[in-house]
Amino acid sequence: MSWLEDLKRSAAGLLNARQKPLSFTGLIRACETLASPRGDASAASIANDVLVGYAALPDEQKKLFLAALADRFGPDKSRLDAAISRYKQTGDARSIAELHSASEPKLQRVIRRLNLGVNGTASLVAMRQDAFRFAKDIPDFPALDADFAHVFSSWFNAGFLSLRTIEWTSPANILRKVIDYEAVHAIKDWDDLRRRLEPQDRRCYAFFHPQMPDEPLIFVEVALTNGIPDNISVLLGENRAAIPASAANTAVFYSISNCQEGLRGVPFGNYLIKRVVESLRRELPGLKNFVTLSPVPGLAAWVASVREAKGGLLTAGERTVLEALDTPDWHLNPDRYPGLKEVLTSVTARYITQARSKTGGVVDPVARFHLGNGARLELIRFMADPSSKGVRTGLGMMVNYLYDLRYIERNHEAFSERNQVPASSAALRLAKPAAGFKREAPAKGRKTESDEAASAEA
Repeated sequence: MSWLEDLKRSAAGLLNARQKPLSFTGLIRACETLASPRGDASAASIANDVLVGYAALPDEQKKLFLAALADRFGPDKSRLDAAISRYKQTGDARSIAELHSASEPKLQRVIRRLNLGVNGTASLVAMRQDAFRFAKDIPDFPALDADFAHVFSSWFNAGFLSLRTIEWTSPANILRKVIDYEAVHAIKDWDDLRRRLEPQDRRCYAFFHPQMPDEPLIFVEVALTNGIPDNISVLLGENRAAIPASAANTAVFYSISNCQEGLRGVPFGNYLIKRVVESLRRELPGLKNFVTLSPVPGLAAWVASVREAKGGLLTAGERTVLEALDTPDWHLNPDRYPGLKEVLTSVTARYITQARSKTGGVVDPVARFHLGNGARLELIRFMADPSSKGVRTGLGMMVNYLYDLRYIERNHEAFSERNQVPASSAALRLAKPAAGFKREAPAKGRKTESDEAASAEA
């Protein structure tokens, strides 16, 4: 059917090319029509006009258009007031259904009808990406984004997504997007991509949506190894020796990249790991360990902040050792600095298990992802990523999160319901200050991050 879809899109593109795009005022009027209770007979044509017209707007007018969507297309307040009144009077099922319907913002209806346009799903994902770019200039951005997120969470439900293997023989346009979207370990060139896809001990899996068949939504790169790796170079080295897939006992998820900024916050990433584990277990029953080799992207900024603040999660001795980080080339020969390996390893474990945001959540985004999926913090790896990005964002540190299939649900519940960080006993020991180090007292009257930290558990 792909050739028929291509023909329809081409015909629609030629038709739209002959038409003058709608003006800004025309776009708003068209959206008001889409928001009305009228039928969908002409909705596809109107949706096409809106999508083409929006794409033709300069950025300044796109901002105004998105702001107008947020401002003008909320719930019908008079209808909502009436529904609330009826519910208070009767409280029956019919009044509850009317209350639910009346409380729905009109923008959600507009978004659903815009999806009737040619390439509507991809166009709307791009529109939400624009909204993120212009968020500071959209007064009611939270309401606008909530409506997009609500609709997208249904459209991109994991049940609608297909898991596909990306191989070196996959179409070139897909391979190009893997290079472009790789967000963890940059792919240098086509040869680098080939080393990640072609060997028999390498895999790459991606989720696709039927309305965006050539656009990966998220992909994970997997290395099949013997044992748990302690640095990224053993996985990505140009001259490494491949092993037979059947000889591997460990699957390492070393890079997970979200591809569509417009789908930020849509929770399909957690299903990806579980589906990939199931696929690998069927293909290679000899696999015993499922782990990550993950960056710690917020570590450098966090360490800088706690070094600047008195007290908190650092001891006086650790603070002295960490003065080595003020030397620009410290990472080129870290062994020159006594105690640096021990302190950075301990501080990294503390950062993941104890540091909390203002809202009480785990600070590190990669940790939140894997812990939320049911993994546990297993091992801390010193200078596992000495690349410029790895040092700049994570002080060269990486960690292994373990997906133990026996305890995934238990770990998920501990993290999601009780805000506890599942961690190995080794990681928990590292998270404690070294013997003989005395933690500095915080300034009088000031609550430290450690005071607010949730407990960790093995």
